Amino acid sequence: MEAEIVGRRARLRAQTTAEIKAIALQLMAQGGPDAISLRAIAREMGMSGSAIYSYFATRDDLVTTLIADLYTSLVDQVEAARDAVGAEDVAGRIIAWGTAMRAWSLANPEGFRLIYGDPVRGYQPPASGPAPDAAKRACVGLVEIVASAWPFAKDLQPNDDHQWSDFSPGLATTVRERFPALPPAAVALALRVWGRTQGLLSLEIYGHLGLHTSKPGAVYHDEMLDLVRSLGVAAP
Repeated sequence: MEAEIVGRRARLRAQTTAEIKAIALQLMAQGGPDAISLRAIAREMGMSGSAIYSYFATRDDLVTTLIADLYTSLVDQVEAARDAVGAEDVAGRIIAWGTAMRAWSLANPEGFRLIYGDPVRGYQPPASGPAPDAAKRACVGLVEIVASAWPFAKDLQPNDDHQWSDFSPGLATTVRERFPALPPAAVALALRVWGRTQGLLSLEIYGHLGLHTSKPGAVYHDEMLDLVRSLGVAAP
């Protein structure tokens, strides 16, 4: 009986925590990142101000959890899309990554804005960053793609004067362990690939691209095709 009670309490806590996070994103959608407030969430849920603090001690704790959850969800989706394409199809894996990133972002626009766009006024992330594991996974995932393209792309890069000290120690160490043949320039290329998959998407999420085209998806796909061609791999 005691175990059943403990299990019921755990389920209730998990449900309430999920509701808190969902309402936080709703508030952000309605009023921007500054609308995220524990007191406002408590009012929406009919909770007392003191009760909600038993779930998140501060608003910054809630924002950090949101960013970590959203970033992990995004990375899970893009990795799954990439891995569904055969390792020999380098271009297909890059396009699958970008396409999955766009699909996730359109389904979670507030999440995209919280991860990549709108700062939350006064927010102080932890010293390691709000989502260090997911951010590192995303970067290493792109490096894995670039590693497959590197035999074709290395002679097309404008600058190979990068050093391992140019990058965060954690990322540099992980890449050197997993891809010992890759030079630092390949990591710089992975960051540029990230910029191209995200840049045009930011214009779409923030409503700028839709002012000029009724087919932003087609424009994005063209960008992905141009990206793989610029790496010297054949577009599908």
